[in-house]
Amino acid sequence: MISHEQNELMTRIGRDRPAGMLLRKYWQPAALLDEFVDGKPVKAVTLLGQDLVLFRDEAGRFGLLDRHCPHRGADLSYGRLENGGLRCLFHGWLFDVAGKCLETPAEPEGSPMCKRVRQQAYPVIQKSGILWAYLGEGEPPAFPDFDCFVAPDSHLFAFKGWWECNWLQALEVGIDPAHASYLHRYFEDEDPKDSYGRQFRSSSSDTDMPMTKVLREHDRPEIRVEKTDWGQRLITLRKINEQHTHVRVTNTIFPQAFLIPMSDEITISQWHVPIDDENTCWYTIFTSFGAPIDKQRFREIRLKTYPAPDYRPIFNKRNRYGFNLEEQRSRTYTGMGTDINIHDQWACESQGPIQDRTREHLGTSDRGIATYRRMLLEAIATVQKGGRPLMCLDESTARALRGPATLDGVGPTLSWESYWPEVDERRRNDAPWAGAKALV
Repeated sequence: MISHEQNELMTRIGRDRPAGMLLRKYWQPAALLDEFVDGKPVKAVTLLGQDLVLFRDEAGRFGLLDRHCPHRGADLSYGRLENGGLRCLFHGWLFDVAGKCLETPAEPEGSPMCKRVRQQAYPVIQKSGILWAYLGEGEPPAFPDFDCFVAPDSHLFAFKGWWECNWLQALEVGIDPAHASYLHRYFEDEDPKDSYGRQFRSSSSDTDMPMTKVLREHDRPEIRVEKTDWGQRLITLRKINEQHTHVRVTNTIFPQAFLIPMSDEITISQWHVPIDDENTCWYTIFTSFGAPIDKQRFREIRLKTYPAPDYRPIFNKRNRYGFNLEEQRSRTYTGMGTDINIHDQWACESQGPIQDRTREHLGTSDRGIATYRRMLLEAIATVQKGGRPLMCLDESTARALRGPATLDGVGPTLSWESYWPEVDERRRNDAPWAGAKALV
């Protein structure tokens, strides 16, 4: 049972809050690189409750600054790019990507004022189609050699979406393997085609058995949780018969991401980034082990539901998530269409802006969530004591951390434990880019 105090501890992300202090130890997705292609080179960003401005200067460098000008507090996200920096519209003060004040034009000629002024700036790097920001103190951690960070750009696609709920409940839906038997249940086994529900409607690897049928008929899975160097591995087993067992291997990447299979070729790495205490932006990196990703097609599919520039979903609580009673009776269990992101969004947002975990009654199927929460509370305590939490990596440790393995397939009941590492290794060996083995 989670107490009110523990719930507050895990969910509040302000600068002076324990969870906020923890999350500031890690790189956080701040924007898609796509948002700066053929568009305005200045963007207002709210990240971990902080109002910021992200911009690309005339030399192509990215900068992230506190949003309000240190002169009189005007909003720099309306600023102009000129003379090597971002200029405030109010009085023309000019700042570079490092926060250095370059000009204070309203001041007398020769005034030293600009030398004494500095706007708070934060490191920004570009990786896998995402612009990542570091809001903490000291040196930021190194990125591990996970597939989504080492695959070539041709085999990656990044996207995002906005949910109206706390970051923790958005993350927890992805480390709950049992919910797919109901929330993502379909009454038809048709070709999924372009639907984002593809991972639960296509056939599992090594078999022609539709996942739809497996999930419908086997809704009491055995869930095993293993602590790992990156967080935890979840192995979900659905025994079909004495010969075959459905095996789904997923991972929690501490502190706020999960890694799941989308298909035989593609994995999904998804971060859950607090905008503030009651809003979350998820960032997904699709990684292909097979053919290059058709980025234009992927982008068109996702923009239909999460349109730019805000990436807020077209289906939400104001239109009841597109709920249709006739569809619920005949096609999908939710009656909310075939996009599983909308199913998950409803589940998370319907809990309220911040879920009251004091009212929960967790079962054995929730062991992944329970294990993660203990991990989170331990990491918060570590930071409060001045220690180094899980996944704050140095370069040598980051280079050794590969993979991790993930899979969705039907294997032999008696040897499923060797089946999934073998399938993962085979996929990696066949991939045109993957030379390093995953850690299993």
